[in-house]
Amino acid sequence: MTAETTSPVQPPETLERVVIRFAGDSGDGMQLVGDRFTDVSAAFGNDLATLPNYPAEIRAPAGTIAGVSSFQVHIAGRDIVTPGDAPNLLVAMNPAALKANIGDLIPGGAIIANTDAFEPRNLEKAGYLGNPLEDGSLSSYRLYAIPMTTLTLEAAKDTGAKPRDAERSKNFFALGLIAWMYTRPLESILAWIDERFAKNKIVHDANLAAFKAGYHFGETAEIFEHAYAVPAAKLEPGRYRNITGNVATAYGLIAAAQQAKLPLFLASYPITPASDILHELSKHKKFGVRTVQAEDEIAAAGMAIGASYAGHLGVTTTSGPGVDLKSESMGLAVSIELPMLLIDVQRGGPSTGLPTKTEQADLMLAMYGRHGEAPMPIVAAYSPSNCFDAVIEGARIALKYQTPVMILTDGYLANGSEPWRYPTSAELPDISVPFQTETNGEHPDGTPRYLPYLRDPETLARPWAIPGTPGLMHRVGGIEKQDVTGNVNYEPANHELMMHLRADKIAGIAADIPLVEVDDPSGEAELLVLGWGSTWGAIQAAARRVREGGAKVAHAHLMHLNPFPSNLGDVLRRYPKVLVPEMNLGQLSRLVRAEYLVDAQSLTKVQGLPFRAAELEAKMLEMING
Repeated sequence: MTAETTSPVQPPETLERVVIRFAGDSGDGMQLVGDRFTDVSAAFGNDLATLPNYPAEIRAPAGTIAGVSSFQVHIAGRDIVTPGDAPNLLVAMNPAALKANIGDLIPGGAIIANTDAFEPRNLEKAGYLGNPLEDGSLSSYRLYAIPMTTLTLEAAKDTGAKPRDAERSKNFFALGLIAWMYTRPLESILAWIDERFAKNKIVHDANLAAFKAGYHFGETAEIFEHAYAVPAAKLEPGRYRNITGNVATAYGLIAAAQQAKLPLFLASYPITPASDILHELSKHKKFGVRTVQAEDEIAAAGMAIGASYAGHLGVTTTSGPGVDLKSESMGLAVSIELPMLLIDVQRGGPSTGLPTKTEQADLMLAMYGRHGEAPMPIVAAYSPSNCFDAVIEGARIALKYQTPVMILTDGYLANGSEPWRYPTSAELPDISVPFQTETNGEHPDGTPRYLPYLRDPETLARPWAIPGTPGLMHRVGGIEKQDVTGNVNYEPANHELMMHLRADKIAGIAADIPLVEVDDPSGEAELLVLGWGSTWGAIQAAARRVREGGAKVAHAHLMHLNPFPSNLGDVLRRYPKVLVPEMNLGQLSRLVRAEYLVDAQSLTKVQGLPFRAAELEAKMLEMING
């Protein structure tokens, strides 16, 4: 296939944007196909956002609703901020995929269905009494019934692949068809197939044959009116790539270590949806990255503390259940006052909960999930690419104030993707801090000594001395320390003093973080929507719709959750109505109500899925109109 064969016979219809959802059994390769379509669209220059959706079980029974895996991608020729409320096109590889996703398809939307999978046994597994491709129940949609499996087997018959193996290539048939349908450049997909399957010629040839068959089917079948074109978006000049939140987190950690002039150490126990951070970082040893897959969550936290004690940027990554297990270790890090990062990629809970689904329910855990008074700064990312910036900001705070920091992302951000512009080195802050190398006090007899809790008067941070530095021997541990000297001390007054010093240090960070900014174009809105984390895109999209309809709404979004920005109280009190959308049962709203005594109203969702812009738009208009 060459570039000369890629032009459809009829001129394509230009679309401003489109939302496509690939859906099939968890073994059908929908995530792989979605990733390829996303990457080629990013290379083309579209703005985009994605929403992968995985089954909660490792291998649910094939053909069942529980086993459906889907990948939604929103591509546009303009700025977008969400993966779309509802797909315009659904690619359904089997009856269960159709049954699980048809309710989300827009009225009049298109369905491409693999007719070969709609046989009696699969229909029964999906709960259908008849065949929906034949009984007229899909008459309100544009249905394209295509025997993808049969066509794939025919295309791959000369590749040497066994029929069962060739059948697995049907996802590439679907990818080829959709690549034709939306006039995607083919070179990068073909190059990826060559690279990915270079070590297995039969698999390579079968996938390539299926992809070409799907593409040429779109050209020649004459069942489609025409193809579609989504033009490139106008983005800020620079070099871009498509990036997921977990990869952006990994890159942010590497950049933070480089800007801090420290080696990076990550200890992690595999847990969905955080494991990809460990996987990605393990590829980058050339940057001085050390990774350890620990035997459990507690060991991982202990290793990160040890690395920080030894002068590294110590990091541990996990999800909510792992934070539970690491809580005692994090209390130790608070007591020792060492700089380290705990990255929590939130998922549905409690307990095992919904391991592959997203949630924002760990905010209270981050705030208070340690015994005793053990405050920690909290930084939350708001988009997949913003995970890079959130990590650098968390590292800056950890190093400057000598404290562990919690960084919150979630499953939606971790697995979702969007275009990311590579920053230049000049755009990254210098977050390096000096190690203590000289004594800073005296013994009663006048001889030099090291005082490990002699604090910086501005930041209240204690000095950071690498073990083994001559003359700087000191003691650390979980038992309360004496102010300044670091000796073990049980005196009530000293314990209370140390409690206040640690709390004041964290509270003082409020003077060193940006003020909260308010997006209020009219300056006359009565409703403020306050968000945090991954609700940013849906709130932004909903606010745009509300304003386009002539109503006024303001939006403020928090990246720093402990401490809050110093002007947050003033901002909240400026607006008669405050709405706080969260993927939990109202955790931020409770915090701001308690802290600022404002009547913040909650809008909650705990379905394992992010908010849709339409849901937020309806609530905003309800509150605006009284």
